[in-house]
Amino acid sequence: MTTSKAVIEIYGADIICASCVNAPSSKDTYEWLQAAIDRKYPNQPFAIRYIDIEGELSDDRDADYANRIQEDEFFYPLVLINDEVIGEGYIQIKPVYAALEKLGYTPEEKA
Repeated sequence: MTTSKAVIEIYGADIICASCVNAPSSKDTYEWLQAAIDRKYPNQPFAIRYIDIEGELSDDRDADYANRIQEDEFFYPLVLINDEVIGEGYIQIKPVYAALEKLGYTPEEKA
């Protein structure tokens, strides 16, 4: 199976989502996902980026997602992989791994 390079996007803000009081911050989620994916799928390239929904957004698509989050259509952090919503609010790792494996990523076997 050919691996399609994943583009992972995390939309978030410095302030923790009201519904996610005990959850990590959006930035913490971004850093955690990056580290977890690197460990599980070593030497399998992916792009990951953090988009601050409260910052200046020059990209129309980013601005649209930020607006939708601010209008409560989505909770944040919002995680997308190749334009597909994978999770919002309290992010779970299993759906992220499942989406990557659907794209052809293979977990490293533990010795």
